[in-house]
Amino acid sequence: MSYSSVVACDLDRTLIYSKNALWLTGADKDAPAMVVAEVYEGAPLSFMTRTAQELLLLVQQLACFVPATTRTQAQYQRVQLPGPVPEYAITSNGGVLLHHGTPDTAWNAQLIASLRACCAPLEEIQAHLSKPEFAPWILRLRQAEDLFVYAIIDREAMPEAFLSELVDLCATAGWRVSVQGRKLYCVPEPINKRAALAEVVSRTGTGKVIAAGDSLLDQGMLELAHLAFRPLHGELHDADYRASHLRLTSVRGVLAGEEILRSILAEVTAN
Repeated sequence: MSYSSVVACDLDRTLIYSKNALWLTGADKDAPAMVVAEVYEGAPLSFMTRTAQELLLLVQQLACFVPATTRTQAQYQRVQLPGPVPEYAITSNGGVLLHHGTPDTAWNAQLIASLRACCAPLEEIQAHLSKPEFAPWILRLRQAEDLFVYAIIDREAMPEAFLSELVDLCATAGWRVSVQGRKLYCVPEPINKRAALAEVVSRTGTGKVIAAGDSLLDQGMLELAHLAFRPLHGELHDADYRASHLRLTSVRGVLAGEEILRSILAEVTAN
């Protein structure tokens, strides 16, 4: 099917929200109706408003909708978005490009070649984060599909000096750093949502790109887009990221996700 627009959206804290990120104010009786977007270990974990779910279904009918997440493929597959399986989805921060739900081998081979050419090995970054002196704030350390590493952290215990030194070390190694909630990500430069989205745009031949996201790992994707959205929360909000083509929501939390989808739908409908 031919579309005039590609709509790429980050998931966590952009379209879907954990109970701790809903940021609902006012009386409980006035809260929006919500649906479960993710179940983990038998319990609901992520949510979106019922209106957001309906808006997303309409967007999918008019544009090539591309989920774009830092989640691994397995973590992404726990998310139950409305509608059919997207033709393209970006997981692992661009490290995996799914085509009709299956990893694209050509994209993977291209990435591996780039990583070998310009980045320090994952094991070096993992070894640094594993130092015993960092244990008070690096609570758990994980690899994501042998592509990057992330840690569950105690943000209050983590010194600012540690983070600034880590940013410098990673920059020298061809990596970058992002802190999102209780997670610290270290990701090689070639693994990014912008490059994966550019590949989707090239393959689909669409003329307009719309993107939405809240973290520093989304910034490149937002810069690639002709029209971009960010909520009033997250790393990009904390950094006061702005651009001439960027629109900010008027609210934060789960209602920001709804507002983003309503704005995107108005744009693709106009097209």
